[in-house]
Amino acid sequence: MPDCPRCHQPVEPQAIACPHCRTPLKAHGHPGIPLYQATGEAPLCMTCTYHADDTCTFPKRPLAMDCTLYNDITKPAATVQAGYKSGFQLQSWVKRNAGLLALLGLVLISLLVALLR
Repeated sequence: MPDCPRCHQPVEPQAIACPHCRTPLKAHGHPGIPLYQATGEAPLCMTCTYHADDTCTFPKRPLAMDCTLYNDITKPAATVQAGYKSGFQLQSWVKRNAGLLALLGLVLISLLVALLR
């Protein structure tokens, strides 16, 4: 069983994110998730945001030549993920909270029945 590159806890091979620290598991057989590799002699850590702000816990740091969590310090940080719409979406909120809405509806119906008797 592979280990999480950030918290080093064992994770399932099919996991998309670590169940312990919620780190996205990149380059573990998931299409579209890149494994970053150094192109020259310099390790990736020298140009990584996580190395610069000292939040990296990768065991190969500071000499990592490949990394799954690499974030280039020279590129601006993305504020909105691709495919993510910011703002409140009523339809998606209703889908996520359908059980709560059903329970609330039952409570309201029982209150109306109790008041009308």
